[in-house]
Amino acid sequence: MAVGIKQKDLVGKMVKKFISSGFVVMLFHYDGNVDEWKQFQWNELVIHVSAVNQTKWWFAKRFLHPDIVAEYSYIFLWDEDLGVDNFNPQRYVSIIRKEGLEISQPALDSSKSEVHHLITARVKGSTVHRRTYKPNANGTGCDENSTVPTCTGWIEVMAPVFSRAAWRCVWYMIQGDRTKKIGVVDAEYLIHYGCPTLGGPDKNEVRRESYNEMKMFRRKWETAAKKDECWIDPYPVKQ
Repeated sequence: MAVGIKQKDLVGKMVKKFISSGFVVMLFHYDGNVDEWKQFQWNELVIHVSAVNQTKWWFAKRFLHPDIVAEYSYIFLWDEDLGVDNFNPQRYVSIIRKEGLEISQPALDSSKSEVHHLITARVKGSTVHRRTYKPNANGTGCDENSTVPTCTGWIEVMAPVFSRAAWRCVWYMIQGDRTKKIGVVDAEYLIHYGCPTLGGPDKNEVRRESYNEMKMFRRKWETAAKKDECWIDPYPVKQ
């Protein structure tokens, strides 16, 4: 989890919940502030890594190599602004293991969360959902025949959970089957408060930074795909 001291209360609740469930926790300090976390009793039970103004993906690429985390069945790569009052880590793992989900996220409580994509919203009475339904008169909505994100096979990056095998693929930026083994777990859900990260007060600035990083990722992906003569896009965009 990439963290800043300003979100210490939310982070503390998450850390205590995961530690009490037998998880190993690593905190990525994007604000360079490590000493102030010593006030928490659990401080010495977690791993601390510090680099100023870096995102969780920057940290993950450098400190969560698949070989390093190979002993763990699942990797939770979460943001710091999540409410976990309705979330149980052990039950969550039990559900995704039973459902065969390689990439997943807990659903969001839409009444209290900042929800950017309908597929991430919790479906009451459901355990897991893999698609969303959104009628549209122009034929661009989501229905049972939809095969593209964000209708199906899609999660948001604020609280992704990867299986060991999926993380190895993601770390090397290799896509797998994104429609069958990706889902949102409704039975264990979160609140997404949408707090600004990277230590800045401007939420729009954070979004611009995320958008720029995504554009950089796409350029790298397109360049790598062009150089790889054996690459065949399993999900070509229809013109």
